[in-house]
Amino acid sequence: MLGICRGRRKFLAASLSLLCIPAVTWIYLFSGSFEDGKPVSLSPLESQAHSPRYTASSQRERESLEVRMREVEEENRALRRQLSLAQGRAPAHRRGNHSKTYSMEEGTGDSENLRAGIVAGNSSECGQQPVVEKCETIHVAIVCAGYNASRDVVTLVKSVLFHRRNPLHFHLIADSIAEQILATLFQTWMVPAVRVDFYNADELKSEVSWIPNKHYSGIYGLMKLVLTKTLPANLERVIVLDTDITFATDIAELWAVFHKFKGQQVLGLVENQSDWYLGNLWKNHRPWPALGRGYNTGVILLLLDKLRKMKWEQMWRLTAERELMGMLSTSLADQDIFNAVIKQNPFLVYQLPCFWNVQLSDHTRSEQCYRDVSDLKVIHWNSPKKLRVKNKHVEFFRNLYLTFLEYDGNLLRRELFGCPSEADVNSENLQKQLSELDEDDLCYEFRRERFTVHRTHLYFLHYEYEPAADSTDVTLVAQLSMDRLQMLEAICKHWEGPISLALYLSDAEAQQFLRYAQGSEVLMSRHNVGYHIVYKEGQFYPVNLLRNVAMKHISTPYMFLSDIDFLPMYGLYEYLRKSVIQLDLANTKKAMIVPAFETLRYRLSFPKSKAELLSMLDMGTLFTFRYHVWTKGHAPTNFAKWRTATTPYRVEWEADFEPYVVVKRDCPEYDRRFVGFGWNKVAHIMELDVQEYEFIVLPNAYMIHMPHAPSFDITKFRSNKQYRICLKTLKEEFQQDMSRRYGFAALKYLTAENNS
Repeated sequence: MLGICRGRRKFLAASLSLLCIPAVTWIYLFSGSFEDGKPVSLSPLESQAHSPRYTASSQRERESLEVRMREVEEENRALRRQLSLAQGRAPAHRRGNHSKTYSMEEGTGDSENLRAGIVAGNSSECGQQPVVEKCETIHVAIVCAGYNASRDVVTLVKSVLFHRRNPLHFHLIADSIAEQILATLFQTWMVPAVRVDFYNADELKSEVSWIPNKHYSGIYGLMKLVLTKTLPANLERVIVLDTDITFATDIAELWAVFHKFKGQQVLGLVENQSDWYLGNLWKNHRPWPALGRGYNTGVILLLLDKLRKMKWEQMWRLTAERELMGMLSTSLADQDIFNAVIKQNPFLVYQLPCFWNVQLSDHTRSEQCYRDVSDLKVIHWNSPKKLRVKNKHVEFFRNLYLTFLEYDGNLLRRELFGCPSEADVNSENLQKQLSELDEDDLCYEFRRERFTVHRTHLYFLHYEYEPAADSTDVTLVAQLSMDRLQMLEAICKHWEGPISLALYLSDAEAQQFLRYAQGSEVLMSRHNVGYHIVYKEGQFYPVNLLRNVAMKHISTPYMFLSDIDFLPMYGLYEYLRKSVIQLDLANTKKAMIVPAFETLRYRLSFPKSKAELLSMLDMGTLFTFRYHVWTKGHAPTNFAKWRTATTPYRVEWEADFEPYVVVKRDCPEYDRRFVGFGWNKVAHIMELDVQEYEFIVLPNAYMIHMPHAPSFDITKFRSNKQYRICLKTLKEEFQQDMSRRYGFAALKYLTAENNS
């Protein structure tokens, strides 16, 4: 506000100077030309004739003054040109002094101008300009439920974070699914000056469940009605947003509109841009009562303190009860009830300019809300068709939305300089751990990766799991990157049980994966597969972090720790569940080993039995896994014994042993210091052994590794000497840590390493 006022004062002063300076100059010159009440000519020749006191010095002074006058006039002309250019460039929204305040001009909220499709300009005086202090916290409330809505919220939040200059406090009214997803996301995102609080949406169902609702948002579409009760009592104002909103400007501009509310105005809303409430969309169309075209509730400014004083709860409940006697149900969820209340109490509304909610549903007047791209503030995909909606400029809107959809969220972890951040224990601990690392250490990047916090989006797709009645269920656990997506369908065909996958992707790759999965009948028919996106950051593939993420989010008592390049034998899922009972895994510390084989052929007739597999081994179609390059990794499985075994048998741990095992869900995590290629599974098996797990080989189980191009990390391991040196250093440090934690029991690993 101060910035705009000062700007206007400068403009006014400059304008006055244009008028006053020449006038004063001429008055001065003219007054100096009077002698004894008689006018004196400015011409030197005339003054010589009329003034006997005219001298050479006064003539020089007069000439000097005339020169100065011409210079002033030139300066004034230049100033006029600058002012005219500045007026031509003047934006509709100006920013004041960033070191103190953020100020802007806003729409007047004049309903006639809005109905005419005119984007209203600022008509208020300097003293009435809305202000948002630089470090003032902006409060945003969002109702979110389920897997799909959680993805939508991320895109909305990205668009807000991209433009914001103020601290943000998100109030998320979420069901248990959305809370789990979004709490993990924000915790691992670690965006400065952003606070997130959750409110249990399931506890609010009783507040609105009595209202029949036909809208696709279901019961959650009514929960904005109870925000005055749900949000903290000391919260005075909040911006409420639907999940299908995209911001194209700083949200502080919208927050500033609160300062323009007058009298009893407590709701800031944009007029509905469709003809829904006019009741002329089809024959016998009977909408809820509304004022004119009604208002859209995708973007709401709520003055909570005043609403509470007005007894908002009682107001909307009485209105809903009365209207439901004739309407029977709502068609547009909370929007119908908001409009019915406003119909009776129009003084409650401050009408926002329609560019604060450009509604992209079919047959709307949204095109009248903007003359140019720069006019856009908020885009609302409020049609069930979403990106497929019909609109003259939908391609531009779609591209804007996709930009935020695929935007690297790590780039939004920027500090708000000059604004103190709340103390974050996790962030402080992370900074302390990083500061203790030696940046001159040749293995610094390896060590740093262990402490890197990767943004994580759990359950990226819909997930359903029904626990087995006998508590023997097993989840297949694996991790992958974009180049292994083609394995997903094959694994789903081989394994009918639950699967937990951690995918290491960029934001753009996550959207490619989403399109791939949604286009696959096999993947879409499986709801018991949990896809957890771990977003890319750093130069190494965090293989053990990915395994830990997938392990942590299983719903079964047991897990099969596999890799994405392996296809399990047909029927392995049921076989493992029977083996869990046979070997009493519930009451013992056992790790069941599934023997691993490999083929070098991209086209393989997968063996349907152990006998068929043995035949293929004898023919050279299959091999024991890594037989040619790393025999030690699976030699302790004792494949010679397995060929004739009919019952499970125990094997002992040996150096570099790295089998694929089935264990209880409470087994140790993988060690994060091992990234990329090398020792990532070996270290885990060592920890199982030191914790006295028995390794039991299953006689009728097998898995086959399918061929693929070498990974980037194994290529680095083979070609980079420093990579190998650092891996050796990390191995030694891991063994020392084992000795400190487990004492005498861990000494055998040092001995085995020296003898190998």
